[in-house]
Amino acid sequence: MIISTVNVNGIRAAVRQRSAANPGLLGWLARSTADIVCLQETRADDDQVASALAPVIDEGWHLVSASANVKGRNGVAILSRWPFAAVRVGVHPDDEFAAHGRYLEADLDGAPLAGRLTVASVYIHTGEAGTPRQLEKERFMAALAKRMALLSGESHDVVVCGDWNIAHTENDIKAWKANVAKSGFLPSERAWLTELLADGWVDVVRRAHPGRAGPYSWWSWRGRAFDNDAGWRIDYQLANTRLAERVVGARVERPAAYALRWSDHAPVTVEYGPVRP
Repeated sequence: MIISTVNVNGIRAAVRQRSAANPGLLGWLARSTADIVCLQETRADDDQVASALAPVIDEGWHLVSASANVKGRNGVAILSRWPFAAVRVGVHPDDEFAAHGRYLEADLDGAPLAGRLTVASVYIHTGEAGTPRQLEKERFMAALAKRMALLSGESHDVVVCGDWNIAHTENDIKAWKANVAKSGFLPSERAWLTELLADGWVDVVRRAHPGRAGPYSWWSWRGRAFDNDAGWRIDYQLANTRLAERVVGARVERPAAYALRWSDHAPVTVEYGPVRP
């Protein structure tokens, strides 16, 4: 089972073909071996997401999405080669973010999965230190942590994928010294992520690439950040212990050149092996 996650930075822009060498998101999906793909920042309503992804839906992919209450903002989605058994929008039906297009959770069940799987697509706020935007980000983080505390107690496979907008350690951001007081690398944010990892969750990409800088998954469009690999690792797959034990490979699908980018993020792809006896 292969799962990918990527912030598309606008689904309608991501599916646009830039050149023969850069066919965009649809071209990447056509080449991808992923069974499940979590998308963030679609910036479109559900009908627009379905329209943008119509070519792959026609090929058999299943789609669920959650748009935001503000036009052109946020939005998350999940593509799967297998049908969905259940879908839940928001970390909790009554929370203030339920209609913000930041969290989508789905169950899949069947023979190809060797049991039940819960997969979530999450998009945490960018934030801005010392402003109401940061307080909103922190409220969402608190609500998400409560949901993940419940999920960590499940006996089946669970993975939460997405753009967390937090670089956990100095190895997760190239210019960490210049960002210690900025949202995305604040001590409180990093501590929050540490607490999640202590509560039954595994950062499976970091486990596969221990003790090294990167692999980064986001680079600014500006300057030579991409060419110099001056990026941030902010896109994660956090799996429960049961699923994390089955990881056989993890990578960031970084484009070979700037001109081949169709988002400022790159897909983060993890291969999970079969259930062990």
